[in-house]
Amino acid sequence: MADIQGYRGLLFDLLKNAKVSIGDLIDVKTKHRSIQGSLMPRYEYADEKHIVIKMSNGYNIGLRAKEIISIKRITRSNAPSFNPPKPPKLDPKLPKVAIIGTGGTIASRVDYRTGGVHPQFSANELYSIIPEIGKYAQIHTKPLINIYSEHINADHWNIISEKIAREIITGFDGIIVAHGTDTMGYTSAALSFALSRSPIPIILVGSQRSTDRPSSDAVLNLIGAVATVTKIPFSGVYVAMHGSTSDSTIAIHRGTRVRKNHTSRRDAFESIDASPVAFFKDGKVKILNEDLVLKGSSRQFKVSCKFEKAVGLIKFHPSFNHKLIDHLVDSGYRGIVLEGTGLGHLSNDCYQSIKSAVKKGLLVGMTSQCIWGRVNLTVYDSGRDLLKHGVIPLGDMLSETALVKMMWALGNTQSKKKAERLMLENIAGEYLERSPFERRQKI
Repeated sequence: MADIQGYRGLLFDLLKNAKVSIGDLIDVKTKHRSIQGSLMPRYEYADEKHIVIKMSNGYNIGLRAKEIISIKRITRSNAPSFNPPKPPKLDPKLPKVAIIGTGGTIASRVDYRTGGVHPQFSANELYSIIPEIGKYAQIHTKPLINIYSEHINADHWNIISEKIAREIITGFDGIIVAHGTDTMGYTSAALSFALSRSPIPIILVGSQRSTDRPSSDAVLNLIGAVATVTKIPFSGVYVAMHGSTSDSTIAIHRGTRVRKNHTSRRDAFESIDASPVAFFKDGKVKILNEDLVLKGSSRQFKVSCKFEKAVGLIKFHPSFNHKLIDHLVDSGYRGIVLEGTGLGHLSNDCYQSIKSAVKKGLLVGMTSQCIWGRVNLTVYDSGRDLLKHGVIPLGDMLSETALVKMMWALGNTQSKKKAERLMLENIAGEYLERSPFERRQKI
């Protein structure tokens, strides 16, 4: 049967009768002209009023179905496909860098069935289509998983952490994790705690737009990540993404202080209450933060990659139903991170539920739903009441980071007191001494 993916109605009948398949060279006669080109697929939600063909000059053109007189196949061809070139040869004089592939937009191409993007590249294929990174390091690709980041959970954090640990022991100088952007901030926090004693830098990188789109940020992001991981003198976990809307600068963010603040902009990621630790621009890395752990300074490297899934993040809002807290308690949860208003406040309707949760052994922490700033439970009576009921103030820790840290703390100890101490300890730069006035570093 002919492959005429995405076509329906009159066009489906015309193409079927002409025995045409996607990729075939065809001649389309309209009321005004005759056009030759390769039949292109359409996505499943496209209208049924147009046919799309790729002309010999490389441009796609759409033709109205009602103007088509006839369609004739000239030659049979294969459907459009992508065959990545071979990766370049390794330069043994350069640092060794592992790229661990987990999927996401950076490893995706347009899926004509849906019109969206779909994870299709392995880490090796990603390297082959961005060979420029080979001038900075010996690149060793390590395929691991290939999924959208919204599907990544705590089990995947374990898998990624353990994989990185094995590569560190093997002797790599830096690790790159190619990851989807939607939950990259969560994963960067998870790796920051699980691999807090890593002797080398680990950088997560993604893209807002797939590699086959003209406006893709994937190439520069990956180049910036690889260049930075070989040049910075620090260990730790970081995120590398566009620092502006133009293709000029990659910002390197600390893994526990970074947040995706826009759905689609290329500079969607920002360091919250902190400057990026470095910028990559014009082939050079500019370091902005010298107060970081140096490479190789932690010789007692070990992985703590257990995460407790029974931890919830609850955003308070007007008319909030305190029974949501009760439900988590009754469901066997071990911890709750509350996102309070302003300095960390909730309605007094919630107090009894919180008291009950703490009494039953749950760890309950408070963050602010404000993006910038920190909680302070001693300014108002309501905050002091929450302290009295056993709520732990989590300073300026991001809500997402606090959730991940509580999952990690409770995953690595059964003691509530020890988990509370871990939550209050500054392990991977998740706490800052002061909140700066400027919201972001100017480029």
